[in-house]
Amino acid sequence: MVEVLKNYINGEWVESRGTEVLDVVNPATLELLAKVPKSTKEDVEAAIRAAKEAFWEWRCAPPATRARYLYEYRNLLDEHFEELSEWVVKEHGKTLDEGRGDIKRGIETVELSTGIPAMMMGDIEWDIAKDIDEAYYREPLGVCVGLTPYNFPVMIPLWFLPMAIACGNTFILKPSSQVPISAVKIIELADEAGFPPGVVNLVNGSRDVADVLLKSRDVKAVSFVGSTKVARHVYKTAAETGMRAQCQGQAKNFITIMPDADLKNTIAACITSACGCAGQRCLAGENFVPVGEMYEPFKKALLEAASKVKLGYGLDPETQMGPLASEDQYNKVLEYIQKGIDEGATLLLDGRKVKCEKYPKGYFIGPTIFEDVTPEMVIFKEEIFGPFMALIRAKDLDEAIKLTNSVIYGNAASIFTSNGGTAREFTYRVDAGNIGINIGVAAPIAFFPFAGYKESFFGDLHGQGMDAVEFYTQKKVAITRWF
Repeated sequence: MVEVLKNYINGEWVESRGTEVLDVVNPATLELLAKVPKSTKEDVEAAIRAAKEAFWEWRCAPPATRARYLYEYRNLLDEHFEELSEWVVKEHGKTLDEGRGDIKRGIETVELSTGIPAMMMGDIEWDIAKDIDEAYYREPLGVCVGLTPYNFPVMIPLWFLPMAIACGNTFILKPSSQVPISAVKIIELADEAGFPPGVVNLVNGSRDVADVLLKSRDVKAVSFVGSTKVARHVYKTAAETGMRAQCQGQAKNFITIMPDADLKNTIAACITSACGCAGQRCLAGENFVPVGEMYEPFKKALLEAASKVKLGYGLDPETQMGPLASEDQYNKVLEYIQKGIDEGATLLLDGRKVKCEKYPKGYFIGPTIFEDVTPEMVIFKEEIFGPFMALIRAKDLDEAIKLTNSVIYGNAASIFTSNGGTAREFTYRVDAGNIGINIGVAAPIAFFPFAGYKESFFGDLHGQGMDAVEFYTQKKVAITRWF
């Protein structure tokens, strides 16, 4: 019998009051893995009450005490590393190495959060006026919420949860209903780590759950990753309620390849960028801009490498790329391929023709490459979120930068070059938050902020690093004079 997942509220696993459920399906095999409930308003309000009631005692716990819980949590995540990685593969479709990367990046943020006793320090100034001293202290906000997407089932929840609770807040996770099992697993480990009841909570469900959380006056901050349309909605709704918000949206990432780039290493990095996680990540390269004389050599090498990528189920060791994560995403990518053809781009490599014989029911699309792509085309401007590569000509660096800056998104951009001056100019002039120099996936480590510009981010404080501490705390200023 297929399990119906439960919510985790006030330290207990409880059944949702909702009667509707959604299927959780392995996208490679179409095996039914579990059912996830569409939680009710009453379920959500119970989680908010539990988090609110737990807040003051948790807020009063010394930062070093909170860090000790997080050390234990980190150890449990490490102990269950392979199990978690396999669950990510089963419900998302990543390869096993990609699943492991998902977990590793999440653990990095937990490790960062254990340093909270130092990161939460305030500041003081003696004698700001005669016999008057002034100080500020960092304090937690209260109940915080994470609304997380399907593409990184563990890493993105762990961008937010550990830093929020390390700062003394309580937390409610609402994961994607597409990949809820991984979220349940990491909350099970939080329960095992012994966090007090109400500090960590999980509510499964659809967008209705998110809307209840966003409209609650008891929720003080929300962290979101997903589409730009929804990010804008979350940001606007949060502002109306008076809560803080950091909302990561979509991307359209460009990779510029200069004539002096190391072609062999560049191709390997570009294939990983475009095809890793089947292109379903906000740092994936989609628009490739070979400059000048590099165009033909790069095109030839990219086609050769992309045509050799082996599709399959992520738990098969020979698999190099898994399926799209859902039927909806599969159909969306197919529509974009047809759109590119209709717009007049030249289809060099058609991923629709690639079949995965071993798993014929899965949502597989092979690497797809277009050329003759121009700025007015939809496939130039919109994020596709699949193993999709568009080749765009540029005569020089200046034109490549203008092309990169022409889209409404500004999540990431990379350049491959052997020239330090070229790399510096690219970094200085490109309007994107994450820059890669000879790096195909410009993913910041946990103690740097995960930046994003333009329509890729709504807010002023990003996830990760000291931005997270700033986001999850408020400053209290004390001005003191003793008579």
